[in-house]
Amino acid sequence: MTGQTPPAPAPMTYREAGVDIDAGNELVERIKPLVKRSFRPEVMGGLGGFGALFDLSGKYREPVLVSGTDGVGTKLKLAQQLGRHDTIGIDLVGMCVNDVLVQGAEPLFFLDYFATGKLDIDTAAAVVGGIARGCELAGCALIGGETAEMPDMYAAGEYDLAGFTVGAVEKSELRDGGRVEAGDVLLGIASSGPHSNGYSLIRRIFDRAGRPGDLDLGGVLLEDALMAPTALYVKPVLELLRGGNGASIHAMAHVTGGGLTENIIRVVPDGLGLEIEASAIVLPPVFDWLQREGAVMDAEMWRTFNCGIGFVLVVPAAAVGAVESDLDRLALSHRRIGEVVKADGGDRVRIG
Repeated sequence: MTGQTPPAPAPMTYREAGVDIDAGNELVERIKPLVKRSFRPEVMGGLGGFGALFDLSGKYREPVLVSGTDGVGTKLKLAQQLGRHDTIGIDLVGMCVNDVLVQGAEPLFFLDYFATGKLDIDTAAAVVGGIARGCELAGCALIGGETAEMPDMYAAGEYDLAGFTVGAVEKSELRDGGRVEAGDVLLGIASSGPHSNGYSLIRRIFDRAGRPGDLDLGGVLLEDALMAPTALYVKPVLELLRGGNGASIHAMAHVTGGGLTENIIRVVPDGLGLEIEASAIVLPPVFDWLQREGAVMDAEMWRTFNCGIGFVLVVPAAAVGAVESDLDRLALSHRRIGEVVKADGGDRVRIG
């Protein structure tokens, strides 16, 4: 019996497997002008190389590089549910650059990672446009990134984000918390909303309430309040640090996951603790709604959300008035929220 030759397999392409290289190239061309606006003079070359180049020569005498990476948590899910993709990139930048700012560093450049199952050019351009805008507002260059189209990894309409930044600070001006002492005052700078933390709880509360996105919270819709991008503190705080009263700032803290109770203490040396005044924590309307609608206890609010305080300065009592005047000049809303105290053990953070 004569065997039959099996038919040749049909030729396959990357596009048929779910990856569209042409769409990726189109995205790069669309975002190029947005990215270009974020460039600093130190950026060498443009987009498209295997590695991004940044010239650090001549800017610092004893530079210390400070790096940070972060995402935006499940705020991504809310952005995707609501179809609001234009500001989530600002959140991504804010979570990274505000972290390196804590140590006094100026963020120099930023890289992003965008991954999705099937690339939607309009959505991706909106997201990366937000990242570029965030970099522009923070004064750092969007120097490169990665767009990954990975079929079967993400459901339709889903994408993931990660960000990475590198900053620099003179070694002599590094803020590491070593100068913090008992009696120092905590100056809390206002947040723009929940920023990018606590959204697993926020989404539960929002869903249980029936997703009332058009609820009016004193002139701001609930949906807008929940999606307000993370405040970028870089430019005004760097101006503060470089001014005459900047040297008096002993430490700083970015209030992210862990809220008020778990972030400020990270820059306080052993043997010291914090006394935070509960009466100084005045919840903005969006947090007040979350607490009431979710029946969230005070302690849970303080360890989950920033509760209206996004960044904290630790300042000696004698310098508080001068630093507050600078904050007023820089249009940074602020209030005194507590002080550093001696703590020999036990709970190092007390709110009362």
